[in-house]
Amino acid sequence: MPEILTIDNLVKDYGKIKAVNKLSLNVEEGSVYGLLGPNGSGKTTTLGIILDVIKKTSGNYSWFGNASSKETRKKIGAILEVPAFYPYLSARRNLRIISKIKEKGADRIDEVLKLVNLHDRKDDPYRTYSLGMKQRLAIGAALLSDPPVLILDEPTNGLDPQGIAEIRKLILQVAKEGKTILLASHILDEVQKVCTHFAVLKKGAEIYSGSVDEALNGSKTIEIASRDLTKLSIVVKEFRHLKSLVEEKDLLSLHLNDSADAHELNAFLIEKGIVLTHLAIRKSSLEQKFLDILEESDDQTV
Repeated sequence: MPEILTIDNLVKDYGKIKAVNKLSLNVEEGSVYGLLGPNGSGKTTTLGIILDVIKKTSGNYSWFGNASSKETRKKIGAILEVPAFYPYLSARRNLRIISKIKEKGADRIDEVLKLVNLHDRKDDPYRTYSLGMKQRLAIGAALLSDPPVLILDEPTNGLDPQGIAEIRKLILQVAKEGKTILLASHILDEVQKVCTHFAVLKKGAEIYSGSVDEALNGSKTIEIASRDLTKLSIVVKEFRHLKSLVEEKDLLSLHLNDSADAHELNAFLIEKGIVLTHLAIRKSSLEQKFLDILEESDDQTV
């Protein structure tokens, strides 16, 4: 697939602080690309730079194979901060104002309101909307000009479970139309449900990138328990294929090297005189993969 966005050795310094540190990424057309990372990892700064809101220190980025320009920015719908809607105006009137500012999209207002599931409330004042409805209207405003690219910074931040589910459904619906979506989020479960690709940032640098399917393929958690959980915890740490261990209330959650499996683990424990009362395999979540990536990164810097 052709590349929509190319970032090459991007750097942003704030004095001695490197908010973005030699970041290189490629976002393909039609993908839903997630930027993950702890607070201060450079996600929002990166989005600000590629939208020409924040000035870069060095490096390059291009849109649609060309240098960023007024013309390329017209092809991008973005939400970096909460849009400034007029609280006493309806959704329809707010979108009319935005379409006049953009000089585009007036003919799509009703279509967009239906897309973000606000058509039934189109004439109600913005101030009467829930937080989830306000966020959906913001996405609608970004989609007014029917851009091929949509950029969202923490689109589900502060929402309740219902609001999160509504935004997730909307993102998936927009993606089905063939639009390329780039989003930054800290809600990893949501990223796993909507993204095709992701990158993990740490201190402004990329420490991992790839497709969600490839990252989770073959990645699994093994749960084990025995009558003596304390002894089990001590003995299992001797297993040479053990990558990580988390002690939960009534069981242990393990991650093994790719070369090992549950049968080999069970045989090892039997040899050590431990009979398991519980052994289960569950597929790892993106959250666990994210934590593993950060842990491996910490190990490499020690």
